[in-house]
Amino acid sequence: MTLLQKRRIALGSLFFMAGLCFSSWAARIPDIQFKFSLSEAQLGTLLLGLPLGSLVALPLAGWAVHRFGSRIVIILGGIGYAIFLPLIGFSSSVLMLVPTVIVFGMIGNLMNISLNTKALELEDNYGRSILGSFHGLWSLAGFSGAGIGAVMIYFEVIPVVHYLVVAGLALVLLFLGQRYVFKDAKSSEGSGMVLRRPDDLLLRIGAIAFLGMMCEGCMFDWSGVYFKKVVEIEPRFVALGYVAFMGAMATGRFVSDKLTNRFGKIIILRISGLLIFTGLSLSVAFPVIQVATLGFLLVGFGVASIIPVAYSIAGRSKLYSPGIALALVSTISFFGFLIGPPLIGFIADLFSLKVSFALIAFTGLGITLLLSVRLKVFNTGEVVIK
Repeated sequence: MTLLQKRRIALGSLFFMAGLCFSSWAARIPDIQFKFSLSEAQLGTLLLGLPLGSLVALPLAGWAVHRFGSRIVIILGGIGYAIFLPLIGFSSSVLMLVPTVIVFGMIGNLMNISLNTKALELEDNYGRSILGSFHGLWSLAGFSGAGIGAVMIYFEVIPVVHYLVVAGLALVLLFLGQRYVFKDAKSSEGSGMVLRRPDDLLLRIGAIAFLGMMCEGCMFDWSGVYFKKVVEIEPRFVALGYVAFMGAMATGRFVSDKLTNRFGKIIILRISGLLIFTGLSLSVAFPVIQVATLGFLLVGFGVASIIPVAYSIAGRSKLYSPGIALALVSTISFFGFLIGPPLIGFIADLFSLKVSFALIAFTGLGITLLLSVRLKVFNTGEVVIK
């Protein structure tokens, strides 16, 4: 095995670690809602904390990666994840839970920016697209975390014990993986701050990522609640929708590089939007276990390529450095993550969860539309997207 391959495996293990921590939190959201007797609107407000923390962390992430290097941020962020995940389970009141979730979200985005910056650098060393496979590992971890969560729920293991087990696994992966994560290349950037106005290309890519992240965030946070309250299945199978979504998303990301190289980024993103719309529409129109599970599978396949392709396009911008371009697109897209989950809760309180999911289905049509008008924006600067 070459050193480059060892570095890829090591970095992939850290993507897996980050996805495992995040999905473990998401898998127990229904239990947390029950523990604190939260309504849909109150749960939506709580869920606002995680993407809000992520958004606040964006300028900090850009500065920290520039100042200390992405490797250091990855290591410290991984330790933070392993500490704050159990603290969510230890929370004894909403006043303790909310700031813990916010900090957990901040750490998550520190990991997001630093891991993707390092992945783009490794992709340059490979000379071909590999970013999708890293996101595939993150999603595979999400699938694994959902599966572990389902087992924990089945055996009635309380969230804090579940989170402590996952934290221990995360520390092991961090210890084994960090040794082969290569040191950072010299940066020519003058600043690590990321709040700059993007050009037309990055605005369009950011809008596509925004809609993708809105859908993805809703699926992360509300899949279990939807299956519990709308599909109305047995409690031990509540995580089935989340598992279907994450499994499809993981599978799709592992093949996204090959499909994108063959058919082109525009076509893949168009199809992704249509899959999201179709999957959510089926789940709303026919809320029975078989159809809803199939619908969530289609949504997972639809979401799979959106963020990896968006990040890949951003990282190849000739007008901005990869780190700045990536942070700009992340800033725009995380507004989707910020708005989506609480929006589901508020609309569900006014109408129903079915109405909320029906509205989120139109994010898929929005993605397809953005890939069907004014296509010259994808051929500006020195970037040509096929």
